[in-house]
Amino acid sequence: MRIVIGSDHAGWRLKPTVLEILKARGHDVIDVGSHDDKPVDFPDITGQVCRHVVEGRADRGLLVCGTGVGASIAANKVAGIRAAVCHDVHSAHQSVEHDDVNVMCIGAQIVGPWLATDLVDSFLGAQFNATEDHVRRVAKLHDMDKARTGGGTGGA
Repeated sequence: MRIVIGSDHAGWRLKPTVLEILKARGHDVIDVGSHDDKPVDFPDITGQVCRHVVEGRADRGLLVCGTGVGASIAANKVAGIRAAVCHDVHSAHQSVEHDDVNVMCIGAQIVGPWLATDLVDSFLGAQFNATEDHVRRVAKLHDMDKARTGGGTGGA
């Protein structure tokens, strides 16, 4: 799988662990930064990760910031991105299975290396469960994207 990863300065210490996990699992990895503890604005890194996913250069994205919350907020502003903060294994796989999440956000100040390993494995091992209910709900999310960008009704 092609994975794009990014972090801000608050997440960069955990990012090497996540990179190691991805490479050990045989994933093709694109690292868009940050590469040190110098302050960087999470919306800038998030935008780079999301562009890779939306443009098809990556299958899924991973964002690591302090809590995962800021990255998730920024990512969900991008049409075509469905991002979730995942600090437990159940959310990491169910967000993909039910909501077709394509970007997982984790907080380096919340999770350590062991949990990060489990989260990444769970997120990347999950597949969208294309039941009628899930497909209908994700289609409504696509409609909301279109409405926000001037191309649809807004769903529901």
